[in-house]
Amino acid sequence: MNRILVAMSGGVDSAVTAALLKEQGYDIVGMTMHLWDYSARKSRHAGRCCASEDIEDARRVAHHLQIPYYAINLQHEFYRQVVQPFMDDYITGRTPSPCVNCNSGLKFTELVRVADKLRALHVATGHYARVELNQKTGRYQIRKAKDLNKDQSYFLFNLTQQQLSRAMFPLGDLTKTEVRELARRHNLPVAQKPESQQLCFLQGEPQGVFIQKRIPNIAREGSMIDAGGNVVASHEGVHHFTIGQRRHLGVAAGVPQYVIALDHTNNVVRIGSNEELMTDSMRVDRVNWISMEAPQDKIRANVRIRYKHEESPANVTPANSGYVVQFDQDQRAITPGQAAVFYQDDLLLGGGWISS
Repeated sequence: MNRILVAMSGGVDSAVTAALLKEQGYDIVGMTMHLWDYSARKSRHAGRCCASEDIEDARRVAHHLQIPYYAINLQHEFYRQVVQPFMDDYITGRTPSPCVNCNSGLKFTELVRVADKLRALHVATGHYARVELNQKTGRYQIRKAKDLNKDQSYFLFNLTQQQLSRAMFPLGDLTKTEVRELARRHNLPVAQKPESQQLCFLQGEPQGVFIQKRIPNIAREGSMIDAGGNVVASHEGVHHFTIGQRRHLGVAAGVPQYVIALDHTNNVVRIGSNEELMTDSMRVDRVNWISMEAPQDKIRANVRIRYKHEESPANVTPANSGYVVQFDQDQRAITPGQAAVFYQDDLLLGGGWISS
């Protein structure tokens, strides 16, 4: 059985994924997940993830490739599994990583479920990453993509071994330039379609405004306090802020000020200098180890504390069902709620959630 279910977002990456697999002789079925209602969106590219026009683009690609195609409405599941936790995190002073929850908790779960119904052995996506089976350990591993500027392994750290056993990432050995060229070569209707870098459901809207529209009574006046303990401004809730934020603080201090801590219990935003954002350690919980068993002793790893963060070497030590990460050098704006991902060279060891 050589059937593969391909997640098609309407963009060029998933279109090329489907085209490559069909060219290799696989029996391809395309599927788009309709995750969010974009009816009130101001412009086509204000924010995008399987909106109505993207579903139509995916349908056009499937027609061009002459493959079966399905669009599945998952708006309720997306809100429950991704959007609601996103809002809950901001309300409690954390900065979430919704794309991680979306990829492992929703998209791959649904892909495998539908694949089983369609009797498809594998599921494929347009992620820039590589998956392989370690013959010695019997574990599936994730490696970074060839194009490090596009590498998306960070978002995949929470995938299970069962999910990885079904996963295919055909773009892992390609650069973005090569993918665009393949799209033109295959005459794909989306070959020139631009990318969207924004968080899909925010549609360019600040997260605080987005949350307040959906939870109208969440606004609560609080204090903004400087390093000396002085109240220097007021605010309408910690959900408007994130650690390291400099813009839109409404404070004129003569020197740059940043959010250095959020106290949601007392509704306090603490601000300070860039130096006060620097720290050399953090705690990481709910760690999913992919390429290895959970370590019982200290290990060395290169650690990424946000998607575009440059990895930094550290000791990772088990501690009370979680891990303490001690960096060799201070890191800027370590943020609770973000994902911390552990690497050795291009091998993704695992990852978890920064708790403090």
